[in-house]
Amino acid sequence: MAPRDDNPDELTQKTLKQVGERLRAIRKGKGFSNYEQFANKYALNRSTYGKYEKGQDLRLSSLLKILRIMEISPSDFFSEGFDS
Repeated sequence: MAPRDDNPDELTQKTLKQVGERLRAIRKGKGFSNYEQFANKYALNRSTYGKYEKGQDLRLSSLLKILRIMEISPSDFFSEGFDS
């Protein structure tokens, strides 16, 4: 088994940044001017959610939870703002 590499490659970093930008755009589209308001309303850890919007790595289960809160499917989420 290969050693774990905690440093994401360039493509992964770019995609995580795009995930964060997409989360931010959807949150703003739902009328939340800042991430703290959104996180507090839905009982999400405020600082952790803020890191996600900044492009920090996140677990798939965390992303799916946020998408359920935002009432958007994964396919709709990834349909905009991502390079092919």
